[in-house]
Amino acid sequence: MNRPTLKVPSWLPIDAYILAIIGTVVLAVLLPVSGTGAEVAGGASTGAVALLFFLYGARLSTRETLDGLKHWRLHLTVLACTFAVFPLLGLASRGLVPYLLTPQLQEGFLFLCLVPSTIQSSIAFTSIARGNVPAAICAGSFSSLAGILLTPLLAALLLGGGAGGFSAHSLVQIVLQLLVPFLAGQLLRRRLGGFLDRHRTLLGYVDRGSILLVVYTAFSEGMVAGVWHQVTPLRLGGLLVAEAVLLALMLLVSWYGPKRMGFGRADRTAIQFAGSKKSLAAGLPMASVLFGAHASLAVLPLMLFHQMQLMVCAVIAKQRSREPLPEEQGSGAAEEVSRGRDRAAEPAGRTADAPAGPSADAPADLPAEGR
Repeated sequence: MNRPTLKVPSWLPIDAYILAIIGTVVLAVLLPVSGTGAEVAGGASTGAVALLFFLYGARLSTRETLDGLKHWRLHLTVLACTFAVFPLLGLASRGLVPYLLTPQLQEGFLFLCLVPSTIQSSIAFTSIARGNVPAAICAGSFSSLAGILLTPLLAALLLGGGAGGFSAHSLVQIVLQLLVPFLAGQLLRRRLGGFLDRHRTLLGYVDRGSILLVVYTAFSEGMVAGVWHQVTPLRLGGLLVAEAVLLALMLLVSWYGPKRMGFGRADRTAIQFAGSKKSLAAGLPMASVLFGAHASLAVLPLMLFHQMQLMVCAVIAKQRSREPLPEEQGSGAAEEVSRGRDRAAEPAGRTADAPAGPSADAPADLPAEGR
């Protein structure tokens, strides 16, 4: 889905929307709401999340989703990375307590491993790296849809009572707040599809504004409950180290694992960028339901990981955009052989004067946006 892009200086290695989230956190720290204000903000946040998932459902094309099922091996691989490999690494992080992480931060670290993949950034990076963009679209969509059910179920299984009092009631809340609006959007897609396509920019602000409201409410509750006293600079540094290792492992698994399975470069690119990411948009609303007043600590690892994955994957995508594709390499080799035969057949006097011809590396030197 298209979302508006905020402009920031080119030298600043951070996404503008992350800056908006950081500003919202600062606002919640300085001016947290409590009492009646907290109840109003909580109700508005609940309504905003329901609207957010309604719009997700209304935008997702059922036909495109069904067509994407043809590439089922790729999608199963992405789902395995997102909901199997990630959670296993999240469980392994329990060994980092109390050395790098506190029990509360470890729960947030494990929760980020249960969140579905992104859609927009997976598509963007796959496109830059000249991968299988249609596969990235479907893989991100399938992951987001599956996450509505799998994330709370995995949280119930792996986090249990530690998820801020997770219970059957919490699961019902997630179904009512996320799944029901999503299905309603799917049912009304035929009537609303044209309107949504014409107003994508405006609706993009609605999406992001809803998430900012969830962030403000969650961190306000955390300030009132005093949970921020549990985070020290040393613990924050330990969390960053743990997340850097997590991201590196997932990038390696999602790239070399598909290679062993026989996937080509384009498919491996889509798998890596869709299988190594976690969605802030899907994770924040779920955390607000699952963790309650402790949601601020629960989403802190997700917020940091989200920015880290964007920065690292942007570098990888740019680097990969400069690499020649397999078919370009084959074409270049064929041209060299052909030119060698031509030079061998020409008289010696003409060889030195013959034009060099187009370079086989020329296509790889063009920027990805120009191809």
